[in-house]
Amino acid sequence: MTLRGTGRGGPNQEYALALAIALRAEPGIVALSGDTDGTDGGGGEATDPAGAIIDETTLARAGALRLDPARSLADNDSTGFFEPLGDLLRTGPTLTNVNDCRVILIEPQT
Repeated sequence: MTLRGTGRGGPNQEYALALAIALRAEPGIVALSGDTDGTDGGGGEATDPAGAIIDETTLARAGALRLDPARSLADNDSTGFFEPLGDLLRTGPTLTNVNDCRVILIEPQT
């Protein structure tokens, strides 16, 4: 993650946003990206998001709210993108920092 903008969010939220853009609403894929310490790019507050969740509806729902994913990514404002969607992962501080956790579920094609 290279900081260029003035937005809010950390590497896991930014990864989720970049993945949503790259997948272009591909059906049958859901992804979660989070930080095990419970704060991804925040200030260590209990309300800081740990990451975000995306699915095939993410970009359409963002469009309905007039959110621009590419602009949000360029401004490093993944929190500002995911918050109105209700797609932030909020665990609260876990008091551990094992690693980042990224899970991608792909529905089998029939």
